[in-house]
Amino acid sequence: MFINSSIKVNSKDSVEKILSEGSKIIFIRHSYAPGSGDPDNFDLLDCSTQRNLNEVGIAQAIKLGNFFLKNNIKIDKVLSSEWCRCKETAMYAFKKFETKNFLNSFFSQKFAYKKVEQIKELKDYIENWDKKENLILVTHFVVISEILNLSVSSGEIVIINKDFNILGQFMIK
Repeated sequence: MFINSSIKVNSKDSVEKILSEGSKIIFIRHSYAPGSGDPDNFDLLDCSTQRNLNEVGIAQAIKLGNFFLKNNIKIDKVLSSEWCRCKETAMYAFKKFETKNFLNSFFSQKFAYKKVEQIKELKDYIENWDKKENLILVTHFVVISEILNLSVSSGEIVIINKDFNILGQFMIK
């Protein structure tokens, strides 16, 4: 497994070391789901109306999960957006997860009005989270971009601490 890392840590540290320390928040943009945005007939309760992972996205999600398993990275919980592509990523990678609407996309006009409230809820959740293990958040480009001012690709991982300092950003290929 190859890690393409743009992580900025001093040379003796590694992604695995940072994550093994625990108490980190790990944002993951959902794995590859062809297309962009959501179809006009999008229904949150019907995956057949949504962009979903294809074989490439499923393989990417499995590799994500294997990275965490292989490196024995402790996870407190995995939270996912309610969008099917995020739930699929969480399921293939980690098996167990909960959904939280504050991780949902607000890319389309249909959901844009929820952005301010969602970002506030997400920040509050992170600020109140206090565990020794890591917290994984499977979400969307727009959420990660809004909260961390970063551009991320499908399946990309961003590690932060509770003060929202970015500790690393990488992809597993």
